[in-house]
Amino acid sequence: MRSAAKALTKAIALLLALPAVAMYRLLAVLLGKEKAFPGWSQAMCLIPGLPGIYLRRAFYRLVLPSCGEDACLGFGSVFSHPTARVGRKVYVGVFCSLGDVTLEDDVLVASHVSIANGGRQHGIERLDIPIREQPGQWLHVTIGRDTWIGDRAVVLTDVGRHCVIGAGAVVTRPVPDYAIAVGNPARVIRSRLGPDDAGDSRPVETQP
Repeated sequence: MRSAAKALTKAIALLLALPAVAMYRLLAVLLGKEKAFPGWSQAMCLIPGLPGIYLRRAFYRLVLPSCGEDACLGFGSVFSHPTARVGRKVYVGVFCSLGDVTLEDDVLVASHVSIANGGRQHGIERLDIPIREQPGQWLHVTIGRDTWIGDRAVVLTDVGRHCVIGAGAVVTRPVPDYAIAVGNPARVIRSRLGPDDAGDSRPVETQP
């Protein structure tokens, strides 16, 4: 009975989202997806409560390359790029800022988390022209399956699978699978695979 009610609610949400999807697609034709998408993402993020969760999920399922039918995207959380991907059973807390990201299945993102596209989005080498006019680098960021990112963390690069990123951490280097990383800049303190390296404190780096 409960599963039938949820399926019916999802179907109703998809129908209610269709007008917004149609208007977004029209604007995307006129302005391009990159300019049309942020405004609709901002509008969707402001719908409160359970209706907002269902409507956001329905909207993103229809406009993003992929979005899990059981994803939960919290109030105030915004995607800034139409190329973002959301896996199955993903949870995103309130007031998160998400760029061009892939959130793989079972990812948990706490509240007030920022996942940006690298730390070099603006060039700073030249002093004769403003920073806003200097070219930068935009990296697609992937958060691996079954990873948990703590409250108010800032993530600037890829995080592996089955990781834990501590609250308030600033991730500036790729995090290997199974790592627990904390601090600013984030450092791996141990692996979830076992206690052999417990207490180890080293900068986050990719596995060889």
